[in-house]
Amino acid sequence: MPAHFDLLKTDTASAARLGRLRTRHGVIETPIFMPVGTQGTVKAVTPAHLHEIGAQIILGNTYHLNLRPGSELIRDLGGLHGFMGWDGPILTDSGGFQVFSLSKLRDVREDGVAFQSHIDGAKLFLGPKEVMAIQKNLGSDIAMVLDECPPWPCSREDCARAVARSLRWAAQCRRHATESGFLTEGHHVFAIVQGSTFDDLRREAAESLAALDFPGYAVGGVSVGEPEPEMLKQVGASTPFLPVDKPRYTMGLGTPPQLLKMIALGVDMFDCVMPTRVARNGLAFTPDGPINLRNERFRTDHRPLVEGLANYTAGFSRAYLRHLQMSGEMLAGTLLTIHNLHFYLDLMTQVRAHLDAGDFFSWSLSWIERYEAGAAAR
Repeated sequence: MPAHFDLLKTDTASAARLGRLRTRHGVIETPIFMPVGTQGTVKAVTPAHLHEIGAQIILGNTYHLNLRPGSELIRDLGGLHGFMGWDGPILTDSGGFQVFSLSKLRDVREDGVAFQSHIDGAKLFLGPKEVMAIQKNLGSDIAMVLDECPPWPCSREDCARAVARSLRWAAQCRRHATESGFLTEGHHVFAIVQGSTFDDLRREAAESLAALDFPGYAVGGVSVGEPEPEMLKQVGASTPFLPVDKPRYTMGLGTPPQLLKMIALGVDMFDCVMPTRVARNGLAFTPDGPINLRNERFRTDHRPLVEGLANYTAGFSRAYLRHLQMSGEMLAGTLLTIHNLHFYLDLMTQVRAHLDAGDFFSWSLSWIERYEAGAAAR
């Protein structure tokens, strides 16, 4: 398949990478953070807001969109891009995380996963063929393979079974994507490295998936309850064995310092619901750590959330944002979501600039130190 990822620069003091990923709906400069739009919407904001703050790519979820409103309906109404009015790239998760998070409603089999809908109890089945067919209906620019995410902690025996099953499913997903024309039409399929806390299993998974020549690779099974040092260790045990000339994506993470630490380990792409979820509860990110606008000390604070971060929310004071939050106004969630997502996206812009300048690692250590010191002081 033609080259779709350019590795522009590698940091001399870490494994951080500056790259460019081409998709059917546009070019993505990496490292990048991807806002999460699980059900065809990034909660509380519009596509216009996302464009305004520089979002390059967003996420949807195969499991949820297939349940409601259905992938065939979305296909008939122009695919997910047309359905939700977003003209940039879209990555869709396969539903593999729901294998983990909805453990009481599913049965993992060798051919896939039998679910009981969390909405109405209806039965459905997701195997490699179904997952790829749904994502083809959605018109995903980047589709994820079906995988099994083992819990933390888990036994080595259970983890080895999950890794072996995930490898079989990945090969089947790639075959279905090839036979259906999905890959030749310019869509991408990313494989997912599992292995929990077992370094040798992660290496085995990464090397086996690399041999299948996917357009991109993800590190999965992290941030499922393990402490941060263990999470970073798992990422570091996976990325060295992935192809240098393909994008790398760590799924479902994380805090701003965690993103910088994982970029230093060679990760290019991230997603997380955290910035949108905490925004709806009054939490805003700043370079000196997060602040809770419910606190009384912000009642008369005339300052913007972050000096120099230019977005629509920057026109309002902390006092006003606190007033909206305390009054239960919906606008609070919208304004804080705009701010938090822009904070993450602007951080990635800074990362790319420092990678280009050649001082990423020293800058990132200083940035993390300031953020964590501010957070600890509150």
